[in-house]
Amino acid sequence: MKILLLGKNGQVGWELARALLLLGEVIALDRQQMDFVNLEALRLTIHAIHPDLIVNAAAYTAVDKAESEQENTFLCNATAVDAIAQEAKKIGALLIHYSTDYIFDGTKNASYLEDDAVNPLNVYGKSKLAGENAIIASGVDYLILRTTWVFAARGQNFLKSILRLAAERDTLNIVADQIGAPTWARVIAQTTAHIVQQVKQERENKLFVSGVFHLTSAGDTSWHGFAQKIVELASPHCQLKTHVISPIPTSQYPTPAKRPLNSRLCTDKLTQRFGIVMPTWETSLKLCMEELF
Repeated sequence: MKILLLGKNGQVGWELARALLLLGEVIALDRQQMDFVNLEALRLTIHAIHPDLIVNAAAYTAVDKAESEQENTFLCNATAVDAIAQEAKKIGALLIHYSTDYIFDGTKNASYLEDDAVNPLNVYGKSKLAGENAIIASGVDYLILRTTWVFAARGQNFLKSILRLAAERDTLNIVADQIGAPTWARVIAQTTAHIVQQVKQERENKLFVSGVFHLTSAGDTSWHGFAQKIVELASPHCQLKTHVISPIPTSQYPTPAKRPLNSRLCTDKLTQRFGIVMPTWETSLKLCMEELF
């Protein structure tokens, strides 16, 4: 199997470049090698490589910055995704694409199901939803994997930010009324590799059915709870100044982009289709942080 991986230097992309190695020939491209602004070059590259599988881990993910860079956000998260899907359809490739909890408005009192009504609150969420819709409309064989609150031992993310701030400040004020499931980039990549093995057989046997699936850690917490756990796990290994982590409401931490209060996604459909049991966010966080200390 020939696999084209887009976004190889992102948190998820970096892990995918390693997790997919045993499944075939992996051609992994970064932003410099695959410029999403140049749609014609994007199409030509896909056509020239002619992969069996395209895994798109590339995206515009600066949620707050997206509010003032709407054109660039939609170009990367929707227009380019449409071009990828169209080209994948032409060559008969399977497309695996990652999306987000931000396509929902967070007003539901329970975990979101894949077919719940969407209502993104910000530009980033709207652009990711547009990307999803473009893939579905293209007629390509696809799997859209929605995830939440991604963290990793490398790159810029909440985990790395809290470790830095906890080393600098005596107290931290962290939002406590947004709820979700912190999800390790490595778990996303390893789950994807497991899925690829199964869908390869399904496609060969003409049994494959495209679909949208939620892929997040088991359990949930707030950003405040996430920060508390990070500091708790880091304290035995490094000097931290933070002694108090105070919970605050979203209203006390205004941001350019509005965020959903409930980001919980139900993963039952993923388990039923692929037999995958997602680890808890606490287990994943502990394993991830062991790489840092």
